[in-house]
Amino acid sequence: MTLFSGPLTGRKTFTIFAGAFAVIISVNLVLAWQAIATFPGLEVRNSYVASQSFDADRAAQEALGWDVSAAVQDGILRLSILGPDGNPAAVSGLTAIFGRATSVRDDQTPDFVFDGAAFTAPVTTAPGNWNLRLVAHDAAGVQFQQRIIVLVDQGDD
Repeated sequence: MTLFSGPLTGRKTFTIFAGAFAVIISVNLVLAWQAIATFPGLEVRNSYVASQSFDADRAAQEALGWDVSAAVQDGILRLSILGPDGNPAAVSGLTAIFGRATSVRDDQTPDFVFDGAAFTAPVTTAPGNWNLRLVAHDAAGVQFQQRIIVLVDQGDD
């Protein structure tokens, strides 16, 4: 005998609705738990304080005229920082975090080496969307920061 044999009674209707709501609530709880568990954290400690110098910092960064790009090929992350003249920019300090956009589990701190044209570092990747969160300084100490999206294909890792 199955649940749906015979007439549709109040008990059967209640069971159907209760089951549907139980599934919806269960899925929402699982999704909420995953959202909290994979949240990488805050970008800045105090957003109001960070906003006070945002326009000046952005203007100084844009005045550098740097063109930044990154790509991964054969397990090597290649970061190109070109000045306004098209030549490699004079970078005095460089730190970066390379990882997934939504989780800190795969974050890596690349150990960049300048090869005369670009900065290179070995990284461990898998196919998909990766972010390079870059902080660099020019010779005068002007800070340049940018998040660069790096798409890794199946054959690039």
